[in-house]
Amino acid sequence: MKKSLLLLVLFVLLAALAVPAARAQDQIPQPRITEVPVIPPPIDEPICIDFCPPPVWNMDGLEIPYQRVSVTIADQVATTHVEQLFRNPNDWLLEGTYYFPLPPGAAVSQLTMWVDGVPIEAKLLGKDEARAIYDAIVRQLRDPALLEYVGQDAIQANVFPIPPGDERRIEIEYTTLLTADNGAFRYVYPQSAGIYSDTPPAQQSIRVELASNEAIRTLYSPSHRVSLSRPDDFHATAGFEATSPALDDFELYYTVSPEEIGLNLLSYQAAGEDGFFVLLVAPGIAPGEVVARDVILVLDTSGSMEGEKIVQARQAARYVVEHLNPDDRFAIVPFNTTVNRYAPTLLPAGESAAAATYVDGLIAAGGTNISGALLEAAALVGPERPTTILFMTDGLATEGITETSLLLENVAAALPDNARLFAFGVGDDVDTTLLDTLAQNHRGMTTYVRPGQAIDEAVSAFYARVGAPVLTDIAIDYGGVAVQEVYPVELPDLFAGAQLVVAGRYRAGGPTTITLSGTTNGRPQSFTYADQTFRTDGGEAFIPRLWATRAIGHLMQQIRLRGEDPELVQSIVSLSTRYGIITPYTSFLIEEDDILARTGDVILEEAAAELALPPAVSGAEAVERAATEGDLAMAAAPLAMATVAVMDGGAPGAAVAEVAVQVAGERTFFRRGGVWVDSAYDAATGEPAVIPFASDAYFELLSARPELGAALALGEEVLVVVDGAPYRITAEGSATTEGAVTLPATTPDSGQPIAQSEVTPAPFETPVDGETTPSGGVEAFGVGIPGCASALLLPLLVLGGLGASRRRRD
Repeated sequence: MKKSLLLLVLFVLLAALAVPAARAQDQIPQPRITEVPVIPPPIDEPICIDFCPPPVWNMDGLEIPYQRVSVTIADQVATTHVEQLFRNPNDWLLEGTYYFPLPPGAAVSQLTMWVDGVPIEAKLLGKDEARAIYDAIVRQLRDPALLEYVGQDAIQANVFPIPPGDERRIEIEYTTLLTADNGAFRYVYPQSAGIYSDTPPAQQSIRVELASNEAIRTLYSPSHRVSLSRPDDFHATAGFEATSPALDDFELYYTVSPEEIGLNLLSYQAAGEDGFFVLLVAPGIAPGEVVARDVILVLDTSGSMEGEKIVQARQAARYVVEHLNPDDRFAIVPFNTTVNRYAPTLLPAGESAAAATYVDGLIAAGGTNISGALLEAAALVGPERPTTILFMTDGLATEGITETSLLLENVAAALPDNARLFAFGVGDDVDTTLLDTLAQNHRGMTTYVRPGQAIDEAVSAFYARVGAPVLTDIAIDYGGVAVQEVYPVELPDLFAGAQLVVAGRYRAGGPTTITLSGTTNGRPQSFTYADQTFRTDGGEAFIPRLWATRAIGHLMQQIRLRGEDPELVQSIVSLSTRYGIITPYTSFLIEEDDILARTGDVILEEAAAELALPPAVSGAEAVERAATEGDLAMAAAPLAMATVAVMDGGAPGAAVAEVAVQVAGERTFFRRGGVWVDSAYDAATGEPAVIPFASDAYFELLSARPELGAALALGEEVLVVVDGAPYRITAEGSATTEGAVTLPATTPDSGQPIAQSEVTPAPFETPVDGETTPSGGVEAFGVGIPGCASALLLPLLVLGGLGASRRRRD
């Protein structure tokens, strides 16, 4: 009897062990043809048994060869189509569950999903359910990446496993309704690739096609450098392509307005601090009344321009004279050792054809008389019309006035206030101080054309943006809100099809009326925008970093052009440290040495050395510095995060790029000794409270402050400041004192901590056509039990039944 019982138990045990193996074999997707969605099994309520393994999540080595995002926005309805390819290059199975975060606050009205061209049904998780799953994955797998999306809805679907050497092509399409905030619509595409792999997609493309019944005014991305196409006032396209891109959420703002010139305000203010704002000003694509102006081309034809440079300079000049507006006038001033004029006076645009022939005959020879050329151009400027001077040179002054300071003084005295000077420095032998000071003094800008770049392309692209001025001598009145530190300091003119981006700070927010004023063909113009609001709390988190980017660029220009100032150096260091704006001249901030623990004097000495004026104002280093500062001062988006080169332990002598600075929400973190340190941390405030990673206190902190999700997603070692108190998250060691950690106050709508037993997810099963059982488990006592648990419970149930039968016989 005992032997028979033992054999029966062994048979049951073997059968139980075969259950998960058979189910694992069934997980490999089989080819199928269906015209209706295949409905995946529901997610069972989790049951935990002490020795039951955690959910499968094996993504080591997963590759994403490409991700293609196509978005159409029609009258506030955004349809997002995502296609991406997962590839398993390994010799083992990759398993897990597919999660795709949705934009914050998105109301999904339609959702469709395909796997390898076969439609399936995905599950839409509310933010609370998604949060529970994210917490469970962190607890069980010690991977906090998903916490970045705390507070957002998500899609959960049946995509994995992927067999060795195989691929899965995933397509998702969902529709959301965009709502206006202070007149601006915001589209967000969350970058979810980092959930599965530390390696970004090998290639990524994002294309947004926008159509509106009202005229589109501003179109702006603070997150990506997009190319914009606007065929008319009611249609626009934004495009982005990159190889191994940074995994930042893609953001696009746009505004619509029947106004001749659209204006929209974005702002951000943290509790107890001054606020930051971005003002977007844009006229229509099709200009109404265009400002009639004079255009003067000042062309360097010295001997150093010989060859390809003079050919491209001629092509650039031809483009300008062939694209004048009907009421414009023009002049051409070529110079080398001597200075010439194409005609003694300004000519009407109708005579541009003959001028193009003249330009084709220019040759390169002689010296470089910059002072004579600019003074000749100044003599052509009349006080009655706005004048644009395009000054192109490839070298230093060798004739006439050659001392930079004296040359600047003479030009400043000769040029009237209605002249705008735009300089083009060709090559690395230009005087950067001269060109940038000329542009700053006369409300223009400098474009540096580096060796290998095309002069004609740079000039034509620039002139296409400024070809149709609609408002000059701009001023902005912000009503009852006091603003400060506004960049650019001198507002440029406004051009049809272009937009003006202004960044600044304010003290107290609230509703206000903004007034834009300027001049059109000598007549004063004024545009009033009521119902504008500077936020008093929260807002767009990118704005402080955008403002800091522009501020640093402006301050660095002032140091380079006007000499070192300790106060300016201190300001640059403070802004770089607080906002993580790393430039080639503040690279000491990303070294492993903990600058936060060093004295301010030492930091300032290093900064002064880094920011010191270079020995020469020309050369590759000087031009690179000038170009970088110009880009910072007029940046339309925050500067990209910095990286440092570190040695790759797996390949002797090989260096790999490592991210040294990260932005999480409105916070900036520096990598210090393997720990992400909040830039707001001050060692003088005392030792931080220690919270073990993935402990109960860790999740209580996240529940009290869900906005910390992006910061905690950085990794297991994070030092974060909350309400002035520092907290050290660490995977090693224990809490400061058991039960002694004081957590910050709970923010509104943050909810309560979620118990672990409430959030352990069950792994997804891959459906097989015709399968009716919702999972591979069994139902015991009215509760669905997942496969691994049911396999372990079967022997116990059999033994219990045998025991009961034996007792009845007894």
